[in-house]
Amino acid sequence: MGLLRRLFGRTAGRSFETVDVERAQELLRTGAVLVDVRTPQEYRTGHAPGARHIPLDALGTRRRELSPERPVVLVCRSGARSAAAARQLAEAGYDVASLRGGMQAWQRAGQRVVGRNGRPGSVA
Repeated sequence: MGLLRRLFGRTAGRSFETVDVERAQELLRTGAVLVDVRTPQEYRTGHAPGARHIPLDALGTRRRELSPERPVVLVCRSGARSAAAARQLAEAGYDVASLRGGMQAWQRAGQRVVGRNGRPGSVA
């Protein structure tokens, strides 16, 4: 049984959690993978360190890159696209959470944002 289902009592393929930055950090510390579903340009401009990039429009064909056994935290700019991605993955049986407020909330919370070559990035 996946971490999010254990924590929240959810059934695979039914729902997902919307989490704040603090809760997302806890999930990442315990083994969740962070996936950024924004466009390539948005990702290059600034993303969370260690985030995997799978654009929303490629998620259907690339979701196999993610293990259904490992929790996934999804992020976009404001939370709308990550919620759409979370619905897709939850229906496919993944343990998934969407970051409320997206990268804007991440940056407001003082979390690091990196751009190309690990240099400081920004969120538009």
